[in-house]
Amino acid sequence: MTAANLLLTTCILILFINWACTEDNSNHTLKYVLYWTSYNVAPFYFIGKGQENLIKKKCPVNNCYMTTDRNFFGGDLTKFDAIAFNGRNMNIRDIPHNRSEHQKYIFFNMECPIRLPTCEAVFDGFYNWTSTYKLHSDIPYPYIIIRNKVTKEIVGPKADMQWADLPDVDHKIINKIANKTKLAAWFASNCRSPSRREDYIRELKIAVKPFGHEVDIYGKCGNLDCPKTKRNYCDNMISQDYYFYLSFENSFDEDYVTEKLTRALNYNAVPIVYGGADYSRFLPPGSYIDARQYTPTKLASLLHEIFGSPQRYRDFFKWQNVYSYSDPTMSKNICDVCAALNDQHKMETKTVYSNIRDWLLGSNLQRVCNIKKAKQVRKPVSSLFPPIY
Repeated sequence: MTAANLLLTTCILILFINWACTEDNSNHTLKYVLYWTSYNVAPFYFIGKGQENLIKKKCPVNNCYMTTDRNFFGGDLTKFDAIAFNGRNMNIRDIPHNRSEHQKYIFFNMECPIRLPTCEAVFDGFYNWTSTYKLHSDIPYPYIIIRNKVTKEIVGPKADMQWADLPDVDHKIINKIANKTKLAAWFASNCRSPSRREDYIRELKIAVKPFGHEVDIYGKCGNLDCPKTKRNYCDNMISQDYYFYLSFENSFDEDYVTEKLTRALNYNAVPIVYGGADYSRFLPPGSYIDARQYTPTKLASLLHEIFGSPQRYRDFFKWQNVYSYSDPTMSKNICDVCAALNDQHKMETKTVYSNIRDWLLGSNLQRVCNIKKAKQVRKPVSSLFPPIY
């Protein structure tokens, strides 16, 4: 071998060693996660099977292998690093009966609690971690993230959100909102909600008529149609035509703020919010209207006033030069799940939710649950195997 060939071979070897030490180093020790409940319910199908979605989304840590196969380790469930349960599909008659100290049982949920089987004590002492829209979850899985528009840094939402001072709107923003002609739109398919939002909107629709306005309702709850197959067209219509968008949630619950809000923000309509969240965690002051602070009649009058005041309307958009909003449910959130499983301190810290109902429902427990049913004596599932934490 010539000196030149030896030098070339040495350089290639050094490059290979350097690549092996840096490229996807996190993949050298896989973390195995079992989806216990149905894969076909969000967020499991967002996260995906195997490692494919983690790699596709360029997660900084992607060494998590997701599976629905309970026999992956020959039926030995204790070998999984985590077992994932969707709160929407929990069944007392179908739970694992063996677990180990190193495992984390994770409660996932993207739905409002009223739809969940959470009113009984049966799952107390069962879960180690939570991954939900609630900001104080062990692995937060929100519908919304807020970035600084200049630095791209994620700044919210947070329980103690600190909002920057907002500059006046520029001409670019003014031009985007200058030619709107319609008051408000609502897109919905659930017309009988726990929050009774449809009742409020029905009264609001009547209240705006004397001012010469309409609340246009699209979908199953109204007489207008804009199908999901034409999503881009519908979104552009909101941006071009409507002053306000009704971001009404179907349930009142802490931090339950869904994509209904980002649709308004990203398509140049002022969101009128209606939900149980503290919206100061999600929106800067002066960027939205909280319908729960007004009767439908009072809100109709306010909207008419703003409709007739271009400057007042423009002020709602001051945030656009400072912040950006996006939906992380199929991107950042899935990365955060794998990152948590690689957090050694987090994995070694022993935690358990002794009262998952209270954590999930809080002050809404009595309102949401059938109290008599909740008081039925039923053995917690944690008693089916030896306590480990």
